[in-house]
Amino acid sequence: MGFLDLVLLLCSIWCVFYVGSCSAQLQSSQTQVLLQLKKHLEYPTQLEIWKDRWTDLCSISSSTQVNVTCKDNFVTELNIFGDKPEKGRDFDGFAITNQTLSQSFSMDSFVATLARLTSLRVLRLVSLGMWGPLPDRIHRLYTLEHLDLSFNYFYGSIPPKISTMVNLQTLRLDDNFFNGTIPSLFNSSSNLIVLSLKNNRLKGPFPSSIVSAITLTYIDMSSNQISGSLQDFTGLSSLEQLDLRENKLEDALPAMPKGLIRLFLSRNSFSGEIPKQYGQLNRLQQLDVSFNALTGTAPAELFSLPNISYLNLASNMLSGSLQTHLRCSSQLRFVDISYNRLMGYLPSSLGTESENRVVKSDGNCLSGSVQHQHDVSYCREVHVKKKPYRVGIFVGVIVGIVAFVVVLVLSIVIICKRYFPRAMSEQHLLHKTVQDSYTAEFSSELVTNARYVSEAAKLGRENLPVCRSYSLEELKEATNDFDNSTFMGENIYGKLYRGKLESGMQVVIRGLPLSKKYSIRNFKLRLDLLAKLRHPHLVSLLGHCIDGAGEHNDTKVFLIYECVSNGSFQTYLSGDSPGKVFNWSERLSVLISIAKAVQFLHTGMIPGFFKNRLKSNNILLNENWMAKLSDYGLSIISDETDTCGVNGEGPNSWQMKRLEDDVYSFGFILLEALVGPSVSAKREATVLNVMASFNDQDGWKQVVDPVVQATCSKESLFIVISITNKCISTESWSRPSIEDVLWNLQYASQVQATADGDQRI
Repeated sequence: MGFLDLVLLLCSIWCVFYVGSCSAQLQSSQTQVLLQLKKHLEYPTQLEIWKDRWTDLCSISSSTQVNVTCKDNFVTELNIFGDKPEKGRDFDGFAITNQTLSQSFSMDSFVATLARLTSLRVLRLVSLGMWGPLPDRIHRLYTLEHLDLSFNYFYGSIPPKISTMVNLQTLRLDDNFFNGTIPSLFNSSSNLIVLSLKNNRLKGPFPSSIVSAITLTYIDMSSNQISGSLQDFTGLSSLEQLDLRENKLEDALPAMPKGLIRLFLSRNSFSGEIPKQYGQLNRLQQLDVSFNALTGTAPAELFSLPNISYLNLASNMLSGSLQTHLRCSSQLRFVDISYNRLMGYLPSSLGTESENRVVKSDGNCLSGSVQHQHDVSYCREVHVKKKPYRVGIFVGVIVGIVAFVVVLVLSIVIICKRYFPRAMSEQHLLHKTVQDSYTAEFSSELVTNARYVSEAAKLGRENLPVCRSYSLEELKEATNDFDNSTFMGENIYGKLYRGKLESGMQVVIRGLPLSKKYSIRNFKLRLDLLAKLRHPHLVSLLGHCIDGAGEHNDTKVFLIYECVSNGSFQTYLSGDSPGKVFNWSERLSVLISIAKAVQFLHTGMIPGFFKNRLKSNNILLNENWMAKLSDYGLSIISDETDTCGVNGEGPNSWQMKRLEDDVYSFGFILLEALVGPSVSAKREATVLNVMASFNDQDGWKQVVDPVVQATCSKESLFIVISITNKCISTESWSRPSIEDVLWNLQYASQVQATADGDQRI
């Protein structure tokens, strides 16, 4: 072999090894996703081995706590087992130091990042302190086959859209705080094999759709608050284990499939007799129906099932006698029939002479040498003589309680009418529809009874003073008697002034007339409702002042808001701006913040706030460049109606219509972020041309803001263009929800972050 041939051979060998090693490397985008997950999880010690972008995370040796499996340069399996302490029972939906992740943790953002692992098949994230509602968009992890989120702090309802994850075979959500009803997770296309939801706070009925999941082999919903009755399970031909211990189930025990191996139904309220069909479950190894209210005799066939090893019938109301020559299976190792109403003699097969078998029979009325038994008369009296007597006592007690309650209520009514007629009259006036009629969304009754949902209360925490009432003198002092130097401008909701309170806090004061549609009392209720809207991305209402003698013509209303000092979002979108111009990532950050604010307005209070007249110049930025939405919710206290024009346009113009639907309005804010603020002043035909340009292969380059083009990744840009098109659809039914808009924006931001990271390599 010549020298040249030797060199060529060595080069070939080097190329093979080099290419092979490169092919084993994880794609940089996948590595970036894993590092972002590490950041979301607040850098747990288990992930210290994930050092940087140059670490080959696929080649790191697996441990009992962390395992990453890859195939064809993509992550297919991710297992992370944390070491957070065992959950406490006093979790109230807020972050807990040293138990959960911090207050800044967002499961929405976490799932948006996870969704970029497009080949993920197995995901186990156990005992990591993750908390909050499980987002419905978890279904976007459509490739998952096994999902385990046990031992965390998730609460709320289990997302119904999990049922669309047709590849899912295992779902484990054990030891969390889910407290809704169990959704219909099953359909004919389901491939679910293992379903485990134990140790939560789930309530409501057992899902009837379960009979459709014929692939299920394992169901565990123990230690919840599931109530109602159970349906026939015989259709689940693959089912091997069913565990529904410690719930609130009642009525008769259901029929079970013949292939069942383990059945646990203890500590419920089942009644009636044990079905004879249970004596035909030849594969059954363990049966526990203790601590219920079962009656009748214990089927002898249960003791002789060929594979039965554990049989617990304790603490029921079983009666009668066991067969003298009861035959027991050779596999039976544990029997508990204690604390029932059994009489007669204990069969020899259950006697003390039985070998390798534990038998508990205390608390019955058995004869012979069996210890700790009641007298036979006890069991007979309980079921024959005392039952009618107890029923009579029960009925008498109920009748007495009802009579007492009726007398008490009548007494209270008489006292109220005599001593509090004025208060009742005022309450009646509060609901007068003649004076206080308004839109169906905010009737007087709804305003009076409006309430937060738990998530809203969590999001609304801010370091701002509680909303209070101010005097006109305080406002005059804050604005130097409303001097022209403090005047900021005027819009359809009144004049704006800048002021400084005695405490030194900078505020913005809005003056507006009192609407003639409401009494002062009802108007104050509406102001109180606005004041409850506290969110990091809403300009907070700090107080109000109602000055006047009570007549509408003489009454002035002032609203006091926190001062947000860095101008509006619109001023940072134009290339002609003398100051800072936002790049694409900064625009996405603002859009995500405002989408969260709108989501809060829609769902954070019952009833929700809609028609918030969203515009880019109503998005303000504070000293830390955090975006906050202003002018929201004012329609419930204003006389402004749809007959008012916008920029000289009539009530049927597209500019006016865009303010009637928040998602539609938000679509135009997205459009301004893409092409610049000038689009808001254009005619409808021009806007339609802009939208059409987005659909051309290169047409978007002609309309998208040059600053955006220079700072965005194409993939991130097209995600936003797509959701913008959907928001501005002329058909209202086809527009996305604000939740979908938020998810797409978060996804676009994650894609952009990955692209920015790749550029820094």
